[in-house]
Amino acid sequence: MLANISFLNRVSATMEWIITLNEEGQYAEVVTKGIADKYGSLAMVKAISAALSSTKIKRVLIDHTHISEVSGGIVDIYYRPDELKEIGVPHNIMVAEIVKSEHRGFFDFLETVCVNRGYSFSVFDDKRAAVEWLLEAQSLLDNSKEKA
Repeated sequence: MLANISFLNRVSATMEWIITLNEEGQYAEVVTKGIADKYGSLAMVKAISAALSSTKIKRVLIDHTHISEVSGGIVDIYYRPDELKEIGVPHNIMVAEIVKSEHRGFFDFLETVCVNRGYSFSVFDDKRAAVEWLLEAQSLLDNSKEKA
């Protein structure tokens, strides 16, 4: 059974999202639309963090394929991990983002910056590959904890 929690961004009014939590703890799925800007993205991260706070879910799939535009510069991306830390996003959260090819450069740089700062973050072109990465990576992480 799935629990649906819906949040509408009121900060920049440019981006909307729906967060769906899987009760079995597999992963949270976020579907976005509109314009991805700094303030909308950070508001979305806060909403995801709040939605996950009462669960054991540590994997997040963000589907940005309905985003019409991405705004923000290199500096915005460079400081995003600091902002994630400030919000309280732990480093044990795994994030897979599905993006359109025309937005790939922006999100590839975001991936590089986040990974370099210790976050498990990967960008994909299709949902199947993203879900496989989330489930496989979590399985590897669980196995390494059992051996320790």
